[in-house]
Amino acid sequence: MPAAYDNFDYQNYWQKRDYEHQSEIIAIKSFLEKIPNIKTLADIGCGYGRLVPTYFHRAKRIILTDPSASELRDLRQNIKKLEAKHNLKKTNTRIIHAKAENLKNKIYKNTIDLVILVRVIHHVQDPEEIIKIISGMLKKDGYLILEFANKIHGKAVIKNFLKGDLVYPANILPKQVNQNTNSALNFNNYHPDMIKELLQKNKFEIVAVRSVSNIRSQTLKKHLPLPFLLWLEKYLQVILCQLKFGPSIFILAKKRG
Repeated sequence: MPAAYDNFDYQNYWQKRDYEHQSEIIAIKSFLEKIPNIKTLADIGCGYGRLVPTYFHRAKRIILTDPSASELRDLRQNIKKLEAKHNLKKTNTRIIHAKAENLKNKIYKNTIDLVILVRVIHHVQDPEEIIKIISGMLKKDGYLILEFANKIHGKAVIKNFLKGDLVYPANILPKQVNQNTNSALNFNNYHPDMIKELLQKNKFEIVAVRSVSNIRSQTLKKHLPLPFLLWLEKYLQVILCQLKFGPSIFILAKKRG
């Protein structure tokens, strides 16, 4: 059965979003610095491999999964380019064609040091199921880098306040939003308190949090140079995480023994 992203040019989508891409790289690199040793890493919903160059040198073995056959075709091509660029004979990678919900049958329990789940959880029907599956595949004291679309980002809070909804930030239920990119997919924005609760319920402790893409404004991106925006973004990620300001929240969590 074709996956939703089989009919969507995801690689081209990201070519127009360099600020958002680099903002996520900043967050991921800051988390990788906190993880001492990574033997096996799994990137779930990796797509065409957008984030692979960020971490490929940190893990001895990499597992890349995605439900889209067309994304995995692009991924294989991009891995070959990465190997050629860095003069590598062959990276130790395993590619799995599967939905996140089916990975419990494809990856052994307690074998992964780090799982990366970026721009995935907003598409799944049951986020707790995915977190349980990830908890099962991680080793004791393994790590999870989780990204989710933030329901109570600054713009959303102001917009709902102006509509008279003064209790909007306190409502922890997910908010379903429409996306023009792919109408066949669910797209849910989650409350940070809900994600925190799901993580703690499933044997995770939160190590660090980042507020990401804090300057996602077409006007600012048009008139300010990218290096300046990213310099500012690096500091805002730490400062604004307490306010849960950004449209995207990144969490580094550690599985309790």
